[in-house]
Amino acid sequence: MPRLTSLLAALFLAGTALVLPAAPARAATTHQVAMSGYAFAPRSLTVTAGDTVTWTNQDQAPHDVKTTSGPAAVHSPMLSKGGSWSHTFTTPGTYGYVCTVHPDMTAQLVVLPAPTPTAHSHPAASAPAPAPTRRSAAAAMPSMDMTHSPHASRSAHADHSADAAAQASETPSSAASASTQPAPDLQNAASTTRPLDPLLLLTGVVAGVSVLCLLLVGSRASAARSESPGGD
Repeated sequence: MPRLTSLLAALFLAGTALVLPAAPARAATTHQVAMSGYAFAPRSLTVTAGDTVTWTNQDQAPHDVKTTSGPAAVHSPMLSKGGSWSHTFTTPGTYGYVCTVHPDMTAQLVVLPAPTPTAHSHPAASAPAPAPTRRSAAAAMPSMDMTHSPHASRSAHADHSADAAAQASETPSSAASASTQPAPDLQNAASTTRPLDPLLLLTGVVAGVSVLCLLLVGSRASAARSESPGGD
């Protein structure tokens, strides 16, 4: 019964792990890059695939954004003062970009891979392993020299008795059937302790009295012969 309860608990936990919803997808983030003082600020930016980058021109002169390296080409329209332009990066990699009007305005953008959503799972509880029997535990123990150790012999006798008790407990039906059958010794004892037949008892007493009488008569006759004068 304890093993069945543990198995049902493990199945329940496994089913709960399967029906739990997956973790929500990471929300996209918008990053800001300023075009100020004929420079991009920040000049180096790290984002995650799916994020959006917005460039805003704060200078009097016009600026644009054009990639010079990277896994994908990006080119913005020309932005006047106060203008802005946004782009969502989906391809991971390192992008280098520049303002085509001012080649000294360079910057770098690193796009990291988006994390994959994973389902919340709970490890299923494993059914407890059955407790080792005394026989298996004794078999797993290293062999020891028991010829010179009385304590070892006593422990071996105790283990043997425990094994016998375990075997007796493992076969209750055999023990029950054996207990219902009378032992041969008990049957013999019962047969020998039955009451004697009264007739046989009486016959024995009569025979004994007869023998005693014959012995008495014989002894008297012998005494009489020895006392008679012609006996010498």
